[in-house]
Amino acid sequence: MNTLLSSKGKQLIQLYEKMAQEGYERTDSSHVENAFSDFELQAYRHSVRDVFKKYSISTLLDYGCGGSDWNASNFEDSGESAVEYFQLDKIYRYEPARDIDERQSVNGVISFDVLEHVFVADIPAVLRDMFSYAEDLLVLNVACYPAAAKLPNGENAHITVRDSMWWKGMVDGIAVEYPAVSIWLICSMGWQKSDSFDVWSAEMWQQDEKFVIDY
Repeated sequence: MNTLLSSKGKQLIQLYEKMAQEGYERTDSSHVENAFSDFELQAYRHSVRDVFKKYSISTLLDYGCGGSDWNASNFEDSGESAVEYFQLDKIYRYEPARDIDERQSVNGVISFDVLEHVFVADIPAVLRDMFSYAEDLLVLNVACYPAAAKLPNGENAHITVRDSMWWKGMVDGIAVEYPAVSIWLICSMGWQKSDSFDVWSAEMWQQDEKFVIDY
């Protein structure tokens, strides 16, 4: 993806690489050693599984996976891994800050807590990249609030903080180029406090009898 990014976007990747290797400072002045190691999807697993079942997702790309381990047995209380819980045939990962790149066409692409870390001018390019690998479904979770983590240069790690309607409009603008891909956008307004839009696609807009398309 680096070739898609602006010069500032590439500089950001270097900062995230440093955080992944050395940890990071928080706004409360504490230090976190294992950066981006939480499996952010876990808190949303039940609703995500319902959507995966509806769209028969069997192959998945985790775009911006951080340190998420899809094969670890502690994803669900029963001892299931994430692969088992979502009944996936294959999982692929992409994390430029950790030199992981398994991007390829799949049934579904999922991206949790990634877009708010992208330089604002690179958002369209990154969204197009996500869409380009999704055959059926794209699930996005975006944080709309400042992070507790700080970049090595002292700035907040959530560098693109916008409200949910800004993100919906941005995704809509790219969705028209991929009409067959259904999108589920979840906007986090705080820690485990989220609003989501109903699943939609640009193809659904064309099939609607009305010209006025509601959000």
